Amino acid sequence: MFRVAGIGLGSLGVLECRLLNELDGVRVVAGVDPVDEVRERFGDEFDVPIYETTKELLDAEFLDAVTIASPHTKHFDQALASLDADLHVHLEKPMVTDLGGARALVDRAEERGLTLAVGYQRHFDPRFHELRRVVDSGRIGDPHMVVCHLEQEWIRWTKDEWRGDPSLSGGGQLYDSGSHLLDAMLWVTRSKPVTVAAAVDHRGHDVDVNSALAVVLDRDGDRLTASVGVSGDGQSVPDPGESLRVIGTEGMVAFDGETIEVAEGGMTYTATPPTPDFEELTRKKLRNFVDAARDEADLAIPAEDALRVTALTEAAYESATTGRRVNVDGDA
Repeated sequence: MFRVAGIGLGSLGVLECRLLNELDGVRVVAGVDPVDEVRERFGDEFDVPIYETTKELLDAEFLDAVTIASPHTKHFDQALASLDADLHVHLEKPMVTDLGGARALVDRAEERGLTLAVGYQRHFDPRFHELRRVVDSGRIGDPHMVVCHLEQEWIRWTKDEWRGDPSLSGGGQLYDSGSHLLDAMLWVTRSKPVTVAAAVDHRGHDVDVNSALAVVLDRDGDRLTASVGVSGDGQSVPDPGESLRVIGTEGMVAFDGETIEVAEGGMTYTATPPTPDFEELTRKKLRNFVDAARDEADLAIPAEDALRVTALTEAAYESATTGRRVNVDGDA
């Protein structure tokens, strides 16, 4: 039996524990949350021991893995303690809110031969797989420009919760839903961030709401120019509205949140694939994590990808603060 504990038992943490319990040979055997009423609800549903701290959990339970869905700034200490206890770790995004911390986790997992996954579910979304496949196929030639955006009615619902507190969130919409957009851009184009110039607007709040990034990307030695817009004061709720367009020397592939369009050789092809269910995407990423931890599959959401997102995000915040273009050091 593959024994898992959930750390951070809000709505997403509970969903992940439910889905893990549905997997063959997997059992959620404990949970951690600092809030009394949250622990009580979790205990009523799962009938397992519940702890207030990660230390209490690790001292008391025999485990194979943890899944962490706590406030962002708590991720590093919880993940490091779990790795030091020789546990595989699935972290919700963002991985951490500090580049040094991201590198330390990657190094520790590698030293101990453990699986460290970060839950970017677009790696399992057939629509983003198709974007990546088209770029890889060469149908649009050599990609050289990326334009993407994400908007969401976010700050209205988060300003009075932990996501609106920078001591817990580590940042605003760029680190929250915007993290998915940065990951998708890098993953679809198989590129690494090189430099970024950014403007960030808090719009009177304690965390960033709007961000605009001009990014230089490297794809196997070829340069791509990217324009990224993220807004936490948009119109889409609860799921964000988003788009991603990759322009190449021979054509273009674009996704507007509903339709994929490929332009090549003077012709335009469109398809409107079904929107995948969030719960199913979450199930797929958790199954992949467990299979990778058991050495039964390659990990599709490696921490090295998340490290690059952290590096780009931190560099964007630095650029917005200094008014200068910043080099991105995203190597593990």
